[in-house]
Amino acid sequence: MKILNKKILSDFQGVRVVSIEVFAPQIALKASPGQFIALMVNKEGERIPLTIVERNKESIRLIFQEAGFTTKLLGRFNVGDSLYAMVGPLGHATEIKFFGRVILVGGGVGIAEIYPVAKALKEAGNNVTVVLGARTKDLLILEDELKEASSQLYIVTDDGSYKRKGFTTDALKELLEKDKYDLVYSVGPIPMMKKVADVTKSFNVKAIVSLNALMVDATGMCGCCRVTVSGETKFSCIDGPEFEAKEIDWEELIKRNCVYQDKEKHICNLNKLF
Repeated sequence: MKILNKKILSDFQGVRVVSIEVFAPQIALKASPGQFIALMVNKEGERIPLTIVERNKESIRLIFQEAGFTTKLLGRFNVGDSLYAMVGPLGHATEIKFFGRVILVGGGVGIAEIYPVAKALKEAGNNVTVVLGARTKDLLILEDELKEASSQLYIVTDDGSYKRKGFTTDALKELLEKDKYDLVYSVGPIPMMKKVADVTKSFNVKAIVSLNALMVDATGMCGCCRVTVSGETKFSCIDGPEFEAKEIDWEELIKRNCVYQDKEKHICNLNKLF
């Protein structure tokens, strides 16, 4: 599990997004779009899940934002360093087939997670439209890669520093108003995905979202990623991470996601000491 390559994708006002390529031939052999791994940086550390962005013959590519203690620690690793442990591929793979006209909506670091799905859907013959959103130009990632993996690419930034000013869901609504689409796939912040669910429901278009951001131990043991789907309790890590957007109880999910907000802010302040 040696790091073969490392690249800083963005580093702006304390927000750093890092790409690493890790030697993992057995995982690379079986990984499919939508799946993820769980890794431990060191023996004493916690498990964190990360989406498999790309796979080669003997390695996989992971992209992460340095947010908590463990991702900041992982961000300090360099080429030649080795991870303590990694397991995968985990989770159910994305259904890849010919749907027709597909829109993929990615926000923030969620852009990394739509990339392998966009490539696979295009290879399956779909007309792929991609909508990317970032707070500002300096935080936008994988623009060139997703331009290659799509038929049409739209970019919006919250502050208008690059391309169009606005939100991904504004662009999504306009696309659905102009043409007929067969599927929408989205990964990003929970409020964005909820809005995607609302917009697609009003146009009667099927939407799939990935709830991998909720996962902690990635085995179903901790229960942190539980979510109500069609009235039943599901776990993102073992039942997902993808679910049909309209079937998710978004209000419950948002409330649960805010439970530890104060403690997370406290931990983030402590992390600044390291």
